Amino acid sequence: MVEAVLFDLDGTLADTAPDMTRTVNEMRTRRGLPPVAPHVVRPHVSRGARGMLMATFDMATDHPDFPAMREEFLAVYADNLCVDTTLFPGMAALLDRLEAENIAWGVVTNKFERFARPLLQQMGLASRAGVIIGGDTCPRAKPFPDPLLAAAERLGVKPAETLYVGDDERDVWAARAAEMPVVVAGYGYLGDLSPPSEWKADAVVDSVEELDAWIFRAPERGRRSAR
Repeated sequence: MVEAVLFDLDGTLADTAPDMTRTVNEMRTRRGLPPVAPHVVRPHVSRGARGMLMATFDMATDHPDFPAMREEFLAVYADNLCVDTTLFPGMAALLDRLEAENIAWGVVTNKFERFARPLLQQMGLASRAGVIIGGDTCPRAKPFPDPLLAAAERLGVKPAETLYVGDDERDVWAARAAEMPVVVAGYGYLGDLSPPSEWKADAVVDSVEELDAWIFRAPERGRRSAR
């Protein structure tokens, strides 16, 4: 039985790619470069500033300008946290249903807490989430299990009764290491590496409605295989 649900933030709970794209394009404009479309940025959001800069500026992490570019990205993004960011379709209803069923929910993300918490506050979710764990909250971030285990402990639930939902393979690694059931948000960003069907999650869902059905289906839901 699922007693709590933990969500990754970018690409799982909320569609943050529009504001990530806004940030990238502001930086490109400063350099006289043309804007990029959201679909260029989207697959790299889960990899953070480093992944997005590598993809949109063709800049390796060992480039001498990379540290300054990363700091610029974080500063610009701080001013664009919640301009066009929205919950994924169906997510508001799912959160309402979890609360109505007395199932605790929270957020475990690799986004630094100084960005994650204000973003959730602007979305009206920070006070509703039972726990918010950022990428710098614990000594080790995902793919290590530490953030998931810390979240379960704060919620007072057993890891085995806590579902984690994410859109990156390292989310599955972290959940498996924490001995938590895990569902892949197939509607999320996913990246451009291996397909989620190969990640060995408990399920892959293509919409929030499918996630809702998976959580609230009969007890045998825990035995559903990933597609």
